[in-house]
Amino acid sequence: MATRASWKGHLKVGDLVCGVGLYTAVSVSDRISFNIVNRKTGHRVERQFVDSETGKPVERDDQVKGYRLDSGDYILIEGEELAEFIPESDKLLSVQGFVPDDEINKLYFDRPYYLAPVSDDDGEALALIARAMREQKVAAIGEAVLFRKRRTVLIRPQDDCIVATTLNYDYEVRNAETVFKEIPAIQFDKEMIELAGHIIGTKKGTFNPKDYDDRYEAALAALVQAKVEGRAPPKHKAEPKGKVIDLMEALRESARIGGKTSGKAAGKAPAKSGRGSDGRSKKAG
Repeated sequence: MATRASWKGHLKVGDLVCGVGLYTAVSVSDRISFNIVNRKTGHRVERQFVDSETGKPVERDDQVKGYRLDSGDYILIEGEELAEFIPESDKLLSVQGFVPDDEINKLYFDRPYYLAPVSDDDGEALALIARAMREQKVAAIGEAVLFRKRRTVLIRPQDDCIVATTLNYDYEVRNAETVFKEIPAIQFDKEMIELAGHIIGTKKGTFNPKDYDDRYEAALAALVQAKVEGRAPPKHKAEPKGKVIDLMEALRESARIGGKTSGKAAGKAPAKSGRGSDGRSKKAG
């Protein structure tokens, strides 16, 4: 079955317009999903909204959005009032400008889509835009009404396709200073830095997403399959917990194991230069 576009419209770059579609690049539809079931009857349980005070069910027509005040009371917001703020879609993905392709902080990346032409004629125009962006090493910043909300979209050529990524707004991305402001500036011993660099060197490689498995999903699949076949569920093996050791010794041990694993000569610790195991210089005499 051909993949259906999540959105169809036109990409506008200056006076150049071509028909395009957005196709979901990441999907969770293949993940195992569960329903809530009544253990006694085996029937699926339906969700029902109840009043938090009376405990009585609330009919759909009586359900309304509310904004909670500091007093605990709610201001009711009617559906008609919200509808006034939903922008009308003109089915246009309009490019506002171009930026260096590595300028956007990846924290702002939200959801990726493939941007594809809807016809052969549109494909020629889109290929031209992509070719020009590759040569200029830029990405396009556009705006469109997607799924009843105005979104900022980053458009960039990637390999043999074009990726359109919706971007988070500035207020949605937390400032790193709220987390890192209390981390002290640490002066590390030269040997520690060299050992850490050696460990990194023994583990350098390239990223292949096929090398990384979703172990939780695989375990769920094994559990479900066992129950379908009437077998005992597989037992989960607990991962061994490592003991807490001195940071310098941990670095040396990691460097030694890394050297053996990579097939290279076991990593020898750099010359101690008169330093003790705690990384401090020993005084002569």
